[in-house]
Amino acid sequence: MLYVFIIISHDRRKIEHFAVTTNPSSAWVTQQIRRETPKYLIHDNNPTFTSKLFQEFLSNANIKTKRTGIKSPRQNGICERVVGILRAELLNHVIPFNQKHLEYLLNNYLKEYYHPVRTHQGLNCQTPILSDKPPETKVEDTKLVSKPILGGLYHSYKKVA
Repeated sequence: MLYVFIIISHDRRKIEHFAVTTNPSSAWVTQQIRRETPKYLIHDNNPTFTSKLFQEFLSNANIKTKRTGIKSPRQNGICERVVGILRAELLNHVIPFNQKHLEYLLNNYLKEYYHPVRTHQGLNCQTPILSDKPPETKVEDTKLVSKPILGGLYHSYKKVA
């Protein structure tokens, strides 16, 4: 069993940091948060997040924290949605062999597809990382270049003048 820890920027739905482990502990989660220290942290009631060690760390790091209600995934809807997207768009199509393979898959998916190409309804159909406006062309003169992502699972299309 592999566990993925994700830090998401709520304003642009950008995944700022992710990490994979077979053994999520409070100490491991603390190390992950030290690498990409958020200002706020919304988390569930998992013992990893509610442990005394972790709560003391959050207090000392001046991270404002909010615990969601028990069995209330809608209170952390953005994170729950990202987990659903990762399952539906990546993990339902590719089975990771081990921890390194899952890290590789997530890294490529996020860098090449999720952030620069995949549009989000919550962002008015924009991507988390805004791209330059394509050059204006007439329909008959428009040429698209396709770039395969994750071995052709997805494609990005760029307009060329």
